[in-house]
Amino acid sequence: MATATKPEKKSQPKVKHTECFIGGKWVPAASGKTFETINPATEEVIAQVAEGDAEDVDAAVAAARDALENGPWSTMDARDRGRLIYKLADLMEEELDDLAALETLDNGKPIRDAKAADLPLAIDCLRYYAGFADKIHGQTIPVRGNYFTYTRREPVGVAGQIIPWNFPILMVCWKWAPALAAGCTVVMKPAEQTPLSCLRLARLAQKAGIPDGVINVVPGYGPTAGAAIVKHPAVDKVAFTGEYRTAQIIMRDASQTLKRLTFELGGKSPNIVFADADLDAAAAGSHFGLYFNQGQCCCAGSRLFVEEKVYDKFVDKLVGMNKSRKLGDPFDPATEQGPQVDKAQFDKVMHYIGVGKQEGAQCLTGGNRFGQRGYYIEPTLFGDVKDEMSIAKDEIFGPVLSVLKFKDVNEIIDRANNTNYGLAAAVWTRSVRPQRGITAYRGVGPRGRRGRHAAGGAPGRTAIHRKPGGSRGAARCHAGGAAGAEGPRCCVLHRGSAGGMSTSGAISAPRQRGHQSRRRSRTFHRVPHWEHTWITGPA
Repeated sequence: MATATKPEKKSQPKVKHTECFIGGKWVPAASGKTFETINPATEEVIAQVAEGDAEDVDAAVAAARDALENGPWSTMDARDRGRLIYKLADLMEEELDDLAALETLDNGKPIRDAKAADLPLAIDCLRYYAGFADKIHGQTIPVRGNYFTYTRREPVGVAGQIIPWNFPILMVCWKWAPALAAGCTVVMKPAEQTPLSCLRLARLAQKAGIPDGVINVVPGYGPTAGAAIVKHPAVDKVAFTGEYRTAQIIMRDASQTLKRLTFELGGKSPNIVFADADLDAAAAGSHFGLYFNQGQCCCAGSRLFVEEKVYDKFVDKLVGMNKSRKLGDPFDPATEQGPQVDKAQFDKVMHYIGVGKQEGAQCLTGGNRFGQRGYYIEPTLFGDVKDEMSIAKDEIFGPVLSVLKFKDVNEIIDRANNTNYGLAAAVWTRSVRPQRGITAYRGVGPRGRRGRHAAGGAPGRTAIHRKPGGSRGAARCHAGGAAGAEGPRCCVLHRGSAGGMSTSGAISAPRQRGHQSRRRSRTFHRVPHWEHTWITGPA
């Protein structure tokens, strides 16, 4: 069975901010309500946090809109915007230990992971997009005759951002960085399970010099605060990371105001091991790819397909790793696995473990609660899993790995892609042939030849510099890079502009075809909801 680490006697980090952050000020919820945030390792209350609702969201959106249209943010030199984002990254680096401790307290993840993965990756993300701030530009397009045509990119406007609880700090930076680089202002709702680190980062953003109103944070629940962001007519774009069903609700509600939407949703990612692979490396990577972050990763390799020639040998390696995995106090640097984020997630995972046993899968390790306090679950490994079983189809989001056999590459392509999700996949092989056959299939997002770049657990293993994404029920975006849904190019409007000279030398504007007359303008002022603005000017 998994082993336990000894409880640490370190002092807990101080919780400095629990109110809404609106227009540069800390304010209680308009209703006066608060909600509890719980330490998942001890089941004790950490703090009471302001429970924002529609009234608070309205105030936050007004502050964001004012900062966009009347404040210095939209007219600031793009290089200066980039410098402020760099400054925020520097401040996070200075306070890395405190931020990691706060993340561990609120989320339950091992402190060693918060320090080695979450914080460095979040800081890297900020610095990457800070460099993009002055590189967002349009095009000059040659046209026939004495005319000129050019485009420019402008901020979309106010960005509403709703993030999950599995990587709170990292998700904040994934959402903030490209939006800020593009010149947008933001209204963010952190997950109600883990609001504390987002509020701390809002304070650091203010300390970095980012103007008041550019960043606003409204803690609260999805059906109230989250829904208010989605429905608000002055929010121009919504970016959401979370469950598929919630995304369906957001898409329905956002359709009333025709908002731009980007989603990064769930996954049931296949991790495929061929007989010719380095089995030790594949076992270590597959173990990490599922159990990292307590299995709470959207791209976790939760369906492990192993070629039948090496199935028994490979499963034995996984069993040994699970039995030696260290669970315990997340503040102990030796701890490899902490608790699930809250009781609801704990109950969900335990339910699926029970279903797996009932449906006939063989529970090889784990399957039980770990300890008497905290939302800990033993690392669970199921063998002899069939494609039709619930544990092979549904996203569990916990430390539960399903192992399935396959015979050859032709069979595994269809089986691996027999899912409603298309977020990630991984292949372990020394041969080019099966890898080419699988990666040629375009039904999933990131793919890694050795499992190290996809279906690999940590979001950081999919570098922010490239353009990962997904398909089907996994995403409605490609988050990352310059052109990704959360990249700067998706946080701007691309405006087309044209003009020319008449025979008399007077400036004239070409007639727009296929556009309503109200969309023709001889000015170049920002029109936040328009995709194109035409202007006149000399060629």
